[in-house]
Amino acid sequence: MKNIEIDDELYLHIVSNTQSIGESASSILRRLLHLDNTNSDTVSSSNATTEAEASVTATQSPLVAESTESHDTVPETTPKQLSSETVFNFINKEELAMQRGAVGRFLLILAALYRAHPQQFNVVTEICGRDRLYFARTEAELAESGSSTKPKQIPQSPFWVMTNSNTTRKKMMLTKAATSLGYGQAEVEKIRELL
Repeated sequence: MKNIEIDDELYLHIVSNTQSIGESASSILRRLLHLDNTNSDTVSSSNATTEAEASVTATQSPLVAESTESHDTVPETTPKQLSSETVFNFINKEELAMQRGAVGRFLLILAALYRAHPQQFNVVTEICGRDRLYFARTEAELAESGSSTKPKQIPQSPFWVMTNSNTTRKKMMLTKAATSLGYGQAEVEKIRELL
C-alpha cells in the first residue's frame, strides 16, 4: 500500500461517502470510482479505531476517528437506512483539533449531526432561548430573533445557527440538538466534550 496526501475538501468528500463504520479509504474510493471491490479492506465494526488511524491515506486506515460502540438509543422512528448512522461516523477529531476556536468546532459537530440525520435535522429549529432562535432555515430568521446573533451556516446543510454565545451555551445547544435527534445521555456527553 502507498500513502498519499490529499487536500481537505477531497478528504471531506471521502468521509461524507462512508457507508459503514471503519470503512477504509480504499474501499470508499473503489466504490466511488466503480472499481472492482475484491481487494478492498474494511475494518470489522467490532474493532475500535484510534486517532492515529484516522489519517486519510491509501492504506488500510479507517476513516472513522471514534469508537465503533453500539448506539442503541436512536429512536424507533429512524428510517431503516439511517439506523446505523450516528454522528460518530462523521466526526473527524483531527479536523476538530485544527480549529482555532469553539465556533469552528461547534460548526463541524453540527455538520456531522446533519450528515448523520439529514431527514430529522429539522427538529433542531425548535430549540430556542427565551428571546432568541438558536437554529433556523435562513440567516434572516436568526438575525430577526435578536441583536448580534452572528448567524453562520452549518457546513454542507441548509440550516443556520446562532454563534454569538459562550461555550457553555454552545454545549447546551449541542446537548439539546443531540437529544432531539435521539442520542442517549452517554452519547450526548461525548458530543459535548468534542467542543
